[in-house]
Amino acid sequence: MAERVLGSVALSRGCKVKWLFVLLLSICGVSVSHAIDPIEMSDPVLQERYRNLSHELRCMQCQNQSIADSPVGLAGDLRREVRQLLEQGKTDQEIRQHMRDRYGDFILFRPEFSPRNAWLWITPVLLLLIGIGVALRIIRQRVSLAPTDHSNPDDVGHDQAGHR
Repeated sequence: MAERVLGSVALSRGCKVKWLFVLLLSICGVSVSHAIDPIEMSDPVLQERYRNLSHELRCMQCQNQSIADSPVGLAGDLRREVRQLLEQGKTDQEIRQHMRDRYGDFILFRPEFSPRNAWLWITPVLLLLIGIGVALRIIRQRVSLAPTDHSNPDDVGHDQAGHR
């Protein structure tokens, strides 16, 4: 009763669901396989340099992903640009500098220390030192406010008992 003839093949309801599931998975698999274009280079040394550089450069659209991990078109363009620069014989430092000149310091996951971004490196250290200073000051104030006359421990117990 739950069968329907499709051409010369009768499909049950459970079979339809299975085929729909297989179709859905195959569509998803195709879209994911085309999300990131794998770039293989003929020279294994260049391939390793390409892999390292593409993990060091930030995708400008997906700001917390490297261009190696990002599926967006801009990241694909940046990967192709890195590959072209490597094929032109540029060094890793020249490629990083080219990308910095073109896109700014933000493209680097690990920005280099410079006078322009010194506050990024100095601020956490300053905040840590200020926090330690404040904590020490609070501790010293609490220690100085604590009663220091404990010549007879029995007297302290009687004073506390009398104030109940």
